[in-house]
Amino acid sequence: MKNIFMSLLLLAGINSFAQEAGKAGELLKNEVSTIEKQTSGNTERRNNNSDFSRSDKGNPQSNTKKNPNYQWNQNYGYAEVFVRIPEQGFFTVEVDDQAISNASGKYRFFDLQAGKIPISVYDNGYLIYKTTLRLRNNNRMVLDFFTDKGLYLLDSYPVQNQSYGFNDWNDIWNNPYGNQPGNGYPSGNVMDNTTFMQFFQMLQKNEKFDDGKIMMIRQQTNTTSFTSQQIRDLVKSLSFDKNRLMMAKLLYRQCADKNKYFLVYDAFDFDGSKRELMEFITQS
Repeated sequence: MKNIFMSLLLLAGINSFAQEAGKAGELLKNEVSTIEKQTSGNTERRNNNSDFSRSDKGNPQSNTKKNPNYQWNQNYGYAEVFVRIPEQGFFTVEVDDQAISNASGKYRFFDLQAGKIPISVYDNGYLIYKTTLRLRNNNRMVLDFFTDKGLYLLDSYPVQNQSYGFNDWNDIWNNPYGNQPGNGYPSGNVMDNTTFMQFFQMLQKNEKFDDGKIMMIRQQTNTTSFTSQQIRDLVKSLSFDKNRLMMAKLLYRQCADKNKYFLVYDAFDFDGSKRELMEFITQS
């Protein structure tokens, strides 16, 4: 019992260290000079309070705000909205908490959360249009706006995030800190069991050979993550162990509960395939 308690304490310490600020990455030099800090600090306080005290002048960092409560795994979401305004003028387009102002007529918004999102259009600072968009994760919405007609949805289509070199925000930002899916951190849009059964039945019905099944599963990984049990069923649906091994390696990155990936070993007929998957996971 004592050994179990000590192991839990050690595990908690490891997870805590995994989220330590400054643990990952290369520190880039702060090039702001002391004079610039003092000038900007005093200017900001003059704007906020014209009667700031004399003692405050000599301490430009006395009111510096610090926030040690880092948001390590905030769900930033990933949806895009592209708006075109093919008219002369200076417009501001605001989508959720993002705003872009220019006269070019092109307004592109990234890293939006899925769901109902407000969009507003301003002409030289005056609100002229407001409505609500319904965004889907990993999708881009493309719209045209005309001041005398309104906002028109032209298209909405999936965004292939792999073209950027990574699947989602967590892959590139959180993984260096050790915040891997399966340690309490989500991994994209995990398919619920009801939807998975629909997908699995369609896979079995429409694709009789491994090539077709592999193509269909690969396509789904663009927008979906799976549980270990779901991956086991997908891998086991293939006929040949070499294809099962390839798919098990591919889906490991899409697994939402990597701590249960041992369930996937049950999908193989040969011990050699199991051992190779174990080695792959150990080195990942």
